[in-house]
Formats: sequence, C-alpha cells, structure tokens
Amino acid sequence: MPLPKILVTGATGKTGSAVVFQLLARNYPVRAAVRVRDQRSASLERRGAEVVVADLFDPDQLRDAMLGVQRAYYLPPIHPYAIHSAVAFAVAAQEAKLESIVQLGQWLSHRSHPALMTRQTWLMDRVFARLPGITHTIINPGMFADNFLRVIDFAALLGLFPILMGDSECAPVSNEDIARAAVAVLEQPERHHGMTYRPTGPKLLAGTDMARIVARVVGHGVLPMKLPFWMFLKVAQQQGVDPFMISSLRYYIEDNRNGAFSFEGGVTTVLEDLTGAPAESFETTARRYAAMPFARQTLRNRLRAFANFNLTLFYPGYDLKRIDRALGFPMPPNPTFSIEDERWRREHSQMMARQPVVQPLHRPKAA
Repeated sequence: MPLPKILVTGATGKTGSAVVFQLLARNYPVRAAVRVRDQRSASLERRGAEVVVADLFDPDQLRDAMLGVQRAYYLPPIHPYAIHSAVAFAVAAQEAKLESIVQLGQWLSHRSHPALMTRQTWLMDRVFARLPGITHTIINPGMFADNFLRVIDFAALLGLFPILMGDSECAPVSNEDIARAAVAVLEQPERHHGMTYRPTGPKLLAGTDMARIVARVVGHGVLPMKLPFWMFLKVAQQQGVDPFMISSLRYYIEDNRNGAFSFEGGVTTVLEDLTGAPAESFETTARRYAAMPFARQTLRNRLRAFANFNLTLFYPGYDLKRIDRALGFPMPPNPTFSIEDERWRREHSQMMARQPVVQPLHRPKAA
C-alpha cells in the first residue's frame, strides 16, 4: 500500500527542511511548499521532494498545494499577520479534504501575552483544533537551541558567549529533534489527535552552562558575556534580523527570566516516547553548528568577526516602540507574561502531566 503524501510548509526553513529530509528518508512522498525557487528549494528537489511555490496567505494557492495530499506539517510564518495565514490554511485544508494537520505551536501560547506572535499562536491552536474531520496535533517546543547557537561564531572566533537571559534555565531543543517529533506524529496522526507534545532538550541549562559546553566544543576558553538588551538591538540590526522577531523576543527573554521555560521541571521525555531515541544533548547540537562555515576558526572568519564586533557600537539599534507604533500592533487591555497568568499555569501544568509514553511506530526502511 503506498504511503500517504505529506505537505510541508516552511520547507526551506530550519525545522521545515528537517521534516522534509526525515520524511524522505522514510520513503514518504513529500510536497514541499516554498515562497520562491532558489538554491534551498533546488536542494529539496535533488533529495526527492516535489517542490511547489505557494503563498501562505493565499487560500487558493494553499488549496492547490494540498490537492492529492493527505497530511500536512504547518509551520506558521513569523509575521504580524500570521493569523491570516493560519485561517487561509484552515480554509484550504477543508476544501482539499486534508486528513491531518501537525502544527508547530509555542510553549508560551497565551491569549493575553504582550507578544503579538504569541497571542496569534494561541488563536491558531484553536482554529485548527476546531476543523471537523481533520486530526490535529500541536508540537509545542520551548526554547530552540538555535536561539543560543546562532552566536557560536562569537565563541569560536572571539572567545565570547553572549547571554541575554541572566541565570534563568531552559532545556534547549534542536531543530532536528523538533522535526523528529513532528515526523513521528505525521506517520500515524490518528493516534495523536488532540494531543499537544512538548519536545525538549535532555537537561535544564543556564547561559553559563551553555558557555562551558560551547568552550568544550570549540576547544578553547570562552567567556560568558551578559549582553545588555540595548546592545543586542544593535547586533540584531547589524545582522539584519527581522524586527518583528526581535519585537517578540524581548518578551520571551523576560518570560525565560521569570521561569516559564523551566515550569514544572522544564524537561520531558517526549522525544524518546515518540521515537524511541532520546533528545540529543546541547553539546551534540553545538558541534553541528561549530562545523558550519560561519563558525569555523579561520583567519578570514576571525578578521570578519573582529571587525563586526567593533562596528556594533556604531549601529543605532532597533527602536521597538517606534516599530510597534508604526505597525499598529493591537495590545490586550491587561497583557500578562505567560508564567504570571493563573490560567496559563493551570493549563500548562495539565499539559505537562499529559505527556504520555507512546510506543515508537515501526518505520519503513529507507531504500
């Protein structure tokens, strides 16, 4: 019996591409939805994916991308109008008679959070859960290891590891492990209908713990450097990071400092329960990042890093209040951080208690 075809949105992104490659390794036919054709989409095609260009905000293009597909992985765009995309996806899924949606959610998902993206994620959770006849599962990770390892070049090349979140702890999870959880659900989604799974790394870590691990990975001393947020805004603008992402991140930093990501112990065995293999360690993930071209310890990279580091002070830095005003972001009448909200704590305590042991599914062997 042929395996079902699976649509993956955000297919050239960090978790989306990992989902594509893992599904292909299991012989599933994959349709990869991308914004544009480029080198990244060409790489997906070379690996065996069917690539389609689709606007995530257009229900007709999404419906066309879903025709002939049974299951889908929905990766919400980090965008001020992300909820528009989710509703368009939901409409298209009904018209195309999709059977299952696995959605990447957010641990902080909360109706009154000050971050617009987080409030929209809370709405997305409920939009998809109410689609009749379509099974729905949320993959709800906490802090991504990628959030911390984007600056591994600072450690490798300059001996500095920036820390934004003080002494607070989280259990950072890799993009590849998030994808493993999503793929496990996509293989037999009816078993997981209505569930929310929280994949995490295997251990709570503070920034200083990560710095020690990174030092071991890069092979020399690394100084943990508590980075003021005003300096981070300069680095973000220097590197061209999307200001909307930074607008949300400022609140996530505060949530982490308040203990939201270590709530109820902060560590789950979801990955081992779903896949039979435990979550990879932060050191394993860090070694993969340290081997990337931008972090290799070459003279050229060192000179570039030194120059950029010294130029940072001359960048103005994002003015987030001005950006919020210009975009007209709505704000709830009584915004609260997730950990401060009694309803969020109650619901997430129940969610952590429901993380079940699921026997790993027997997988078809790769060709």
